[in-house]
Amino acid sequence: MKLLIVGLGSMGKRRARLSKGIDAAIRIVGVDTADARRAEACSLGLADAAYPTIAEAVAAERPDAALVCTAPLSHAAVIGELLDSGLPVFTELNLVGDGYAENMAKAAAKNLPLFLSSTMLYRRETQYIKQQVQAFGKPVHYIYHIGQYLPDWHPWENYKNFFVGNARTGGVREIFGIDLPWLLDAFGDVESVTVQKDTISDLGLPYPDCVTLLLRHKSGVQGVLAADVVSRKAVRSFECFGDGIHLFWEGNPKALYEFKDGDKQPVNTYASFEHDSRYSDNIVENAYVDELTNFFGVLNGTEAPRWSFAKDLAAIRLMDKIEEA
Repeated sequence: MKLLIVGLGSMGKRRARLSKGIDAAIRIVGVDTADARRAEACSLGLADAAYPTIAEAVAAERPDAALVCTAPLSHAAVIGELLDSGLPVFTELNLVGDGYAENMAKAAAKNLPLFLSSTMLYRRETQYIKQQVQAFGKPVHYIYHIGQYLPDWHPWENYKNFFVGNARTGGVREIFGIDLPWLLDAFGDVESVTVQKDTISDLGLPYPDCVTLLLRHKSGVQGVLAADVVSRKAVRSFECFGDGIHLFWEGNPKALYEFKDGDKQPVNTYASFEHDSRYSDNIVENAYVDELTNFFGVLNGTEAPRWSFAKDLAAIRLMDKIEEA
C-alpha cells in the first residue's frame, strides 16, 4: 500500500513512523510546502518521496489512501482535494465544522471512506471506564481535569506560531476536541451544559485559558470537566463514582485504579506500551497504532471506524455552544 501524508510536521512524521511499524511494506509519499520538512522526512526514512503539492504527488505516485496532518483550518480544502482525486481519507482533528456537509456528501457520492481521528477512543483505559460504567448500570458522576502549560505543547516552536494560537482552534478547544468524543461515547449525549471561563495567565491568548463545564448527559450522568492551558505540570485526572463504583485515572497506562476491597487497586489494561519521550507521559503511542490499524481495516472492508464526521459534528456544535456561552 502507498500512503500519501499531507503535512510533515510532528504529527505527520509520527503517522509515517507508526504506519511503517505496522507494515514495513507500506510506502510513504509526503506532501509539504516547506522544503526543509520534505527533506527531513526523506532523510529520516519516513518518506520515500515528497512533493510540494497534492496534485504533483498524486500524479507522480498514484497513492492508495491519504492522511491529513496539516493545521485544522486547512483540513476542509485538503480533504476536498483528496476526495476529488479519488482517495480514501484519514484526517486528524478538525476542531471546526468547515466543509463537513460538503465533504461528507462528496465521500458518500464517491463511495470513499472518510475516517476521522479520535485517539482517546482507542485508549484502553477509556474503554475500560466505559465498560465498567455500562456494566454498573446505575447513575454515576465524574470529575475530570485536563491541563498543560501551552508553551510546553510544542517546545520546539512558539505557541503563537501554530494552530493553538488561533482563537478558532485554540488550546482549550483542542482539549475538548480530544476528550469530548470518548466522554460522549462512554456517558452519552449531553443534555445541558453550564460554562465558567477565566483568564489567569500572561500568555496573551485570544481565548480564555481556563474553562470549567458542568455537563448533564441524557443518560443521567453528571460530569465536571475542567480544561486549561496553564497547568505547569501536565495533568489528566479523572474520577468516576457512584453507589457501588469508584474509578480513578491519572492519564497514563500505569495509573488506572478501581476502589475494591477497601483500597485503590491498579487495573492493568496494557501488557506493554510505547511512549515518545518528547511528550507528556499521558501520550501513549499504542492508541495511535490501534487507530491507524482500524483505518487500514476500514480500507480492507473488515472493520468499521469508531468515530465519524457525523458524530464529530455534534461534538463541534457542543464546543461552539461552550464558546458562545
